[in-house]
Amino acid sequence: MGIPAEERLGLDIKRAEQVLIAAKQAAVRPAGLTVPQYAALFALADNPGISGAALARACLVTPQAMTVVLKNLEERGLIERSPHPWHRNVLETRLTETGRTALEEADRRALVIERAIADEFSADERSMLRDLLSRCNDAIARVTPEL
Repeated sequence: MGIPAEERLGLDIKRAEQVLIAAKQAAVRPAGLTVPQYAALFALADNPGISGAALARACLVTPQAMTVVLKNLEERGLIERSPHPWHRNVLETRLTETGRTALEEADRRALVIERAIADEFSADERSMLRDLLSRCNDAIARVTPEL
């Protein structure tokens, strides 16, 4: 099989991702959000008026997945969408006060997880981890066209 399971770094990365997502899901649930909804509200807070396509890129999901997230958020009154003043087929998306309140509640809880991760490492180790993960991304990108 090439590389034994215990030596495959992809399994460790996937395990860490699954633990992180499960913890964040539990953290944002009391605010009535899912992790994708929280991610969208979080990105919207810093980018009011962003388009759905740009928001999808910021949240690392497909535009189709973001369309579903935005539809649910809009139906719940957490965001509002309006046509762009010059590009009528582009909808600008903004948080409502209800959305901002939900985001603040969810973020307070999600921040506990982020702080726990950060506190596990020194500043140099956090920088090194980011560099190592970036190198993982680069390695995957290099071989992906070959698959």
